[in-house]
Amino acid sequence: MFYRISFFAVFLISSNIFVEAAVVGVNYGMDGDNLPSPTAVVNLLRSKNVDRIRLFSPDSNALNALRGSGIGVVLGVPNSDVQRMGNDPSFARNWVNTNVVAFGNVQFRYISVGNEIDIPRAAESGSILPAMNNIRDALRAAGRTIPVSTTIIFSLVVDSFPPSSGRFSDGAQNIMRSIVGFLVDNRTPLLVNIYPYFSYTGNPQQIALDYALFTANRVVATDPRNGLQYRNLFDAMTDATYAAMDKVGGSSIDIVITESGWPSGQNANIATIPNARTYVTNLISHVSGTNGTPRRPGRSIETYIFALFNENRKPGLPTERHFGLYYPDMREIFPVTFR
Repeated sequence: MFYRISFFAVFLISSNIFVEAAVVGVNYGMDGDNLPSPTAVVNLLRSKNVDRIRLFSPDSNALNALRGSGIGVVLGVPNSDVQRMGNDPSFARNWVNTNVVAFGNVQFRYISVGNEIDIPRAAESGSILPAMNNIRDALRAAGRTIPVSTTIIFSLVVDSFPPSSGRFSDGAQNIMRSIVGFLVDNRTPLLVNIYPYFSYTGNPQQIALDYALFTANRVVATDPRNGLQYRNLFDAMTDATYAAMDKVGGSSIDIVITESGWPSGQNANIATIPNARTYVTNLISHVSGTNGTPRRPGRSIETYIFALFNENRKPGLPTERHFGLYYPDMREIFPVTFR
């Protein structure tokens, strides 16, 4: 397969790239034992004109720090809560009251029910849609109109080259069809994690580094089924996801990229600070413009960089702990400007 992601991944932010407000945000992960206080983090975000973040799960200290900040929040329901939330509407109501209603002066952009659930193998796979329904109903009962979605991993998309062939895997297709139907009915985007880094490292013989880093000055791939031309891997992966959505009735909804980034260490000459800076700089420029993707042109793409900090307790390969825009002491790893 031309683009394949095989592991869980991550996202980034700092100071020398110009971004339209309300287009690019950052993932605020907390898998570290040396991270600054949430108040210091919010002050840092505001000083860099970052107006949206993603939290993987509720954190009362972070949510308190975000009160009145004007920063929009994508709030995650942890995977460990999804089954109970799908089975128990009262649990969903309590969750909403505790983590959303109690923070009425926090601007919530989306609630994401789960992150990268391994559909259909994970036990909570069949609970995603019921949990989304219960959260939506609990929000309505509380007088809140926050969009509810879920965050998927790109590896659910198979036959991803050419992009127009993209589809959800046989095992995931029925569940994804029902989830996409919910999103269509509620006019809500699908949240997707897109990592050209992992596709490149998984297949460096067929994928050029400049194609992954947005630096190719040529058309690298042409889709023979529709003639669309691709100069970067990010667009090809995003369009493969759009093609998969179209095949299950999702042609009317958008994608929000909830994670994308490039590590700055622990993988020889691939995960380097220059490559991470190049990727993040070009990603922000690309999604902030109005080019969109070849399949969905003429629009910016709401995107969240993974991650705000290097997190020393992040599980997985050593590179997982080097996706940050900042060191834990808030020194920037490379410059990125948000405006």
